[in-house]
Amino acid sequence: MFRRPLIKIAGIASAAALVAGLAACSSSSSSTATGSSTTGSNAAAGSSMPTVTLMVGGIDKQIYLPYQLAQDLGFYKKYGVNMQLSTEQSGGVGAETAMVSGQVDMAGAWYVHAIDFTAKGKNVVSVVQLSGAPGEREMCATGTGITSPTQWKGKSLGVTDIGSGTDSLTLYLAARYHLSSKDITRVGVGAGPTFVAALQNHRIACGMTTQPTVGAVEKQGLGTSMIDLASTAGAQQWLGGAYPSAAVLARADWVAANQATVQKVVDALVATMHWINTHTAAQIADAMPPAYVSNGLTTKADYIAELAQDKGQCLSDGRMPAGDP
Repeated sequence: MFRRPLIKIAGIASAAALVAGLAACSSSSSSTATGSSTTGSNAAAGSSMPTVTLMVGGIDKQIYLPYQLAQDLGFYKKYGVNMQLSTEQSGGVGAETAMVSGQVDMAGAWYVHAIDFTAKGKNVVSVVQLSGAPGEREMCATGTGITSPTQWKGKSLGVTDIGSGTDSLTLYLAARYHLSSKDITRVGVGAGPTFVAALQNHRIACGMTTQPTVGAVEKQGLGTSMIDLASTAGAQQWLGGAYPSAAVLARADWVAANQATVQKVVDALVATMHWINTHTAAQIADAMPPAYVSNGLTTKADYIAELAQDKGQCLSDGRMPAGDP
């Protein structure tokens, strides 16, 4: 199969073009899968399988489940790469920052970071797009009566951490409703138990988070969803347009120097996205590590119900939707 060469590129438009080019080479057709599988088997049989390090901005979040799922389905090795996954810790270095500083090769983060880094003179590109919507919800504490960002003035708002995708999105929502960064206080509260505790202990009035944290907040009666950004329709309602989010980011110089390896990662993740779109939420949950789907935050039944509701945000082919950047 013909593969377009990867090239060193800069800028937002070029980043989007690279996504389309890579994903086009990685379609989920049977011919592509067969060819890549053979390559992966040969690589696995030898000692030259490249190793890639990838940090995820919360590997147990449903919006980022493709990374671990690809590992558990054996797709990284199938397509010829030894993938070493890690996850950012609350209060620690962000995945995108770790990637830019060279601590890891790739970051499982949000596409918006490619725009942010470009504006700061850092040549970062997105090589595969996993979601067409943020998958986030703005949860407001029970009793606050907050139903719109217009009521955020003077409030403390929870984000994953300062500078994260949820932070950028919170600032954008505030600006869209005529509030500046000085009108609100952003607090880094992570996700999961730390987010729940921040809402429960009134450290924040509202906060942006994903499943399964959303389900835990609702089940405990601690808050309700004020803004639903788990679908393209929700993004269009609250943000004024589509907002593709979860993506694989890397430094352009590293991509240019590791073209074949990047292609293998893209092939593995596009195959995973196709698998997600052709399997039920229950089948996906069965393939995930048990601790991800059943823990102190969620039950497996709740996890499946939440995933069934939100998995439409997952793109099937790894391409950046036309016009969405």
